[in-house]
Amino acid sequence: MDNSRSNITATAGILGAIVAFFAVVVLLFGVEATILQTLDGLSKGSAYALIALGLTLIFGTLGVVNFAHGALFMIGAFCAVTLSQLLKLSRTVIDETKTDFLGNPAQIQVPYMNDWFGAETGAAIIDWAVPLAILFSIPIMVLVGIVMERGLIKHFYKRPHADQILVTFGLAIVLQEIIKAFYGANPIPTPAPAAFSGSFDFGAMLGFDPNVIIYPYWRIIYFAFGALLIGGVFAFLQFTTFGMVVRAGMADRETVQLLGINIDRRFTLMFGLAAAVAGLAGVMYTPINSPNYHMGMDFLVLSFVVVVVGGMGSLPGAVLAGFLLGVLEAFASMGEVLEVLPGLNQIIIFLVAIIILLTRPRGLMGRKGVMED
Repeated sequence: MDNSRSNITATAGILGAIVAFFAVVVLLFGVEATILQTLDGLSKGSAYALIALGLTLIFGTLGVVNFAHGALFMIGAFCAVTLSQLLKLSRTVIDETKTDFLGNPAQIQVPYMNDWFGAETGAAIIDWAVPLAILFSIPIMVLVGIVMERGLIKHFYKRPHADQILVTFGLAIVLQEIIKAFYGANPIPTPAPAAFSGSFDFGAMLGFDPNVIIYPYWRIIYFAFGALLIGGVFAFLQFTTFGMVVRAGMADRETVQLLGINIDRRFTLMFGLAAAVAGLAGVMYTPINSPNYHMGMDFLVLSFVVVVVGGMGSLPGAVLAGFLLGVLEAFASMGEVLEVLPGLNQIIIFLVAIIILLTRPRGLMGRKGVMED
């Protein structure tokens, strides 16, 4: 009863703080700037929330602090790169109607997609490489997650968290160097489909002047995709038999095992699911930020801060903290703010983390006893 009251009080406090924050922001910067920065924050927060959700799934089920989770985000992004490159494979054809600068018949590259499906359909398939990479990446990411868990991480279940951090961080570096060896050190542009390359005029839709509040289509799609994926994970855990058993195992692993259920196998599959969530976040992020070999490390530290702020082991806390910190980072990146406080956008997440942990040591929605042994 006391725990329930504490959660209600914490939720009310969080909602009150959010309302107060937006009221102040609207007064300082106006409605248009508030809407635009909120959209930007929700887009950033989607990536933070998805990675933090996978991290929390792994910690909640297996008790493992997985510092290789950012590498799974990176691998997902390079699944999109790989599919895009595969779809663009082509053969050389001599075009007698054209000549090069030496006067010889021109050589042109014709994608195999055009040969197999026709020029129009082939071009459309190549153009939609990133959305198609969702289907391409799911089995790959699940397999990578299961192999990672069975091959390495299972040997560290009963080891101290410091050992888990060291070994998974080392694994992340190895995976990063493998990607660098195969794909090079430079970012690889992987554009969104041409249909979503423009921007949406939110201002006109909401009754403001045209071209006042415009935002890229793909960032809106990324937020919507993130919300659907998060909702799907929660629905899977809440309403399926598999998910109910997993939640029971998270609460009391020994009792579930005594009932004759192989909870270890289910937890291994959950590791694969967490890897798929991180991978899909990476796939859809490729048009926003061109994939590079260190992008996993770039998101890893911030995502762990998100997990800690939300509360270790709390799935709702990880998602809430991801979006909240994404929005705060977006507002801290405004030119008006940086003129007064230069560099605030680089440290705002860490400042907020310090404040929250000083006032709520278990995070926003953390459970008693987690990481306190």
